[in-house]
Amino acid sequence: MKLEGLQRAIGYRFTRPELLSQALTHRSFGSPHNERLEFLGDSVLNCVTAIALFDRFNDLREGDLSRLRANLVRQEALHRVADSLHLGDYLNLGEGELKSGGHRRPSILADALEAIFAAVYLDAGFEAARSVIDRLYAPALAELDPARALKDPKTALQEWLQGRRMPLPRYSLAATRGEAHQQEFEVECEIAGLGLKTRGNGVSRRAAEQQSAQRALELLPKQ
Repeated sequence: MKLEGLQRAIGYRFTRPELLSQALTHRSFGSPHNERLEFLGDSVLNCVTAIALFDRFNDLREGDLSRLRANLVRQEALHRVADSLHLGDYLNLGEGELKSGGHRRPSILADALEAIFAAVYLDAGFEAARSVIDRLYAPALAELDPARALKDPKTALQEWLQGRRMPLPRYSLAATRGEAHQQEFEVECEIAGLGLKTRGNGVSRRAAEQQSAQRALELLPKQ
């Protein structure tokens, strides 16, 4: 069965596999699709990550916990988890989305992952969904550094460069995809002093800039 590998990867086997199939179905493919599941999964994910952060960082204030949670539930973080599961291989997409590379699009992958969380919740309840999310997010939680994560990537990158008296990054729009109501932006971040270029995607230009800055941060020399 095609979805066996995915169920093994998330560590959960569905008693109602049709829920998983729906979670993987983009609206371009037909109905039932995953938009309603995505809505529910977003709330489940927010609740689970809130509990995890509350338990892990007992000295942080509400505002700081909220900002950490935002780092964990944003599209880029979801996209990384989806990529680790090879989720694009399992998506049901319409012909147009297939031709345009929808199985690699961060927004589609992130939405499908949230829908999977909702599908697990509907199949077996909150604790089952929490177990899946905790397992998939364990690496991100282990790497989470509040001192760094509480700054947005563009600010953190700027401060790193300023501290070394290097030129600030230049952001430029590389591409815009999709229809007007559901556009996706691709932005390039160039750091001339390091010969470094990274790209990020997002549903707004600002979000794409933040992702490109985050990717640049991950490639900075360790010094």
